[in-house]
Amino acid sequence: MSVERSPLLLLPGLLCDHVAWAATAAALPQYDCRVPTWGMLDTIDAMADHVLASTAEPCFALAGHSMGGRVALEVVRRAPHRVTHLALLDTGYQALPDGEAAEKERAGRAALLARAREAGMRAMGQVWATGMVHPDQIGTPLFGAILDMIERSHPDQFAAQIHALLGRPDATSLLGGVRCPTLVLCARQDTWSPLARHEVMAGLIPGSVLHVIEHSGHMSPMERPQDVAQAMRTWLAWPASGTAPTEGRDA
Repeated sequence: MSVERSPLLLLPGLLCDHVAWAATAAALPQYDCRVPTWGMLDTIDAMADHVLASTAEPCFALAGHSMGGRVALEVVRRAPHRVTHLALLDTGYQALPDGEAAEKERAGRAALLARAREAGMRAMGQVWATGMVHPDQIGTPLFGAILDMIERSHPDQFAAQIHALLGRPDATSLLGGVRCPTLVLCARQDTWSPLARHEVMAGLIPGSVLHVIEHSGHMSPMERPQDVAQAMRTWLAWPASGTAPTEGRDA
């Protein structure tokens, strides 16, 4: 089955829905782009199981952004034979760290959830999304679209997804066994999932290609959809058998 005829699953991140991928998907009209919803799923494992159970086709290309990248890695862990291509965008692969770093992350997420329950999702988003985009995007219509997207979720969904992220599995041991063509993509100004992490991740995945999106923050599929789509077109053109070419890494 060719990539064009098999689905291209686009997995969204925390509090994201189809709009997070809409502009990028619009630039890839030749592919059967599908964006799953997470509902009240509260573990990365459950989200991965949902992706597999809701996709009838035997094989698919898989791209995950942010939390969606972690879900994508769990899909590969469960069913590597079904994934023809893998793209990991502005994401991570390690479990919650121990000690002070873990407590800081728990406290930060708890504070955001408390604000969402007290002041509403949009008010929380005003604080949270400011660090998620390139500074030039703050106050723009795109920033408003991100706030609209956040507002479409409710605090209970936020709590479920926070639970999933705090309990995220460690995928370090998985990376060396990935055998499908893999794109590791990160925005230059992503302060949430920084480039250095992606450089390490790309180095751990055999034959993967690292691509950097310029002038973008964490929300690269929304901030720079044409650039992301171009990188994905190149990735999807790689033969499904074997690993991606190593020439021309965009480090």
